[in-house]
Amino acid sequence: MEKKKVLIVDDQNGIRVLLMEVFSSEGYVTFQAPNGKLALEIVRQESPDLVLLDMKIPGMDGLEILKHIKSIDRDIKVIMMTAYGELDMIKEATDHGALMHFTKPFDIDEMRMAVNMQLRGGEPKNRYAVGS
Repeated sequence: MEKKKVLIVDDQNGIRVLLMEVFSSEGYVTFQAPNGKLALEIVRQESPDLVLLDMKIPGMDGLEILKHIKSIDRDIKVIMMTAYGELDMIKEATDHGALMHFTKPFDIDEMRMAVNMQLRGGEPKNRYAVGS
């Protein structure tokens, strides 16, 4: 079975390193990007199964990146990471297809469990039943 791919997009190096370690040890192939431009290149080349996306990134912000990811491949799962009370942005992100969000500083175990649930099942692949 092919390994699932996780892309971590955050301008903070420490967070990228931490998440890369966590998800590599979970058996995922991990990629990282400090900005939107690089993130979208990786999305096009590697088509990750899931993207952990920081809301506040200099240059192209998380919402913009999210819209681009979804226009490249609607099926890529996206979990947002937000700093603090960015509730209006969180709602907009959800409208654009983000599955959930974690507020920093997040509980790394909760994040790990959420990603595992998204990538290893625990719920149907799509939130909608597909009729024949």
